[in-house]
Amino acid sequence: MGKLILHGIEASPPVRAVLLTLKALNLDYEFKLVNLLNGDHKTKEYLKKNPQHTVPVLEDDGHSLWDSHAIAAYLVGKYGKNDLLYPKDLLKRAVVDQRLHFDSGVLYINMKNITTPLFYKKITTIPQESLDAINEGLDFLESFLVNDFMAGENMTIADFSILSTISTYEAFTTITETRTPKLAAWLKRMTALPYYEEANGKGAAICNQVFKTALAPK
Repeated sequence: MGKLILHGIEASPPVRAVLLTLKALNLDYEFKLVNLLNGDHKTKEYLKKNPQHTVPVLEDDGHSLWDSHAIAAYLVGKYGKNDLLYPKDLLKRAVVDQRLHFDSGVLYINMKNITTPLFYKKITTIPQESLDAINEGLDFLESFLVNDFMAGENMTIADFSILSTISTYEAFTTITETRTPKLAAWLKRMTALPYYEEANGKGAAICNQVFKTALAPK
């Protein structure tokens, strides 16, 4: 196996989804910080790896991959000792894929609809419809949890992606046992993972603090 190199920043939810996958697979990797404020993602060298200039980027055997969902699926397919994290069974895989698309198309977009105006337009009041969209997404997750995990009885990369996104909601809403009891129980299971803090907890705390600071009255 060649050296795996992950380019990113810990505060980024998609980067954390890949970190969770790497830890679950017990893979060795090198982490290279991409300082977005300094424009590291806009350099010629980085653009050769990822023309979309997003994080994360994974380098493996001379190839560069981006998009956290694609990277996580690739890692399980190539390095997983089994297919539990991303099943080969077509129906089970389709359920995982649906959850991944829900993460990128609903959960993450709902967050960006808040954070983009927050940072680029200096708007410090969150519209009620944006908060309603966040909570609607959480309600959908509650309905997905007919078993212990997002896509069934076993933990998958869908759990990692959704975890990395909604652990970044702290500045906007609270997941409670009263409103979404199954989701709250799932979150406890996920945060109990032995590698949770290193792979996701630290970065989520940084990200949430940035959001709270931006939302604080000036």
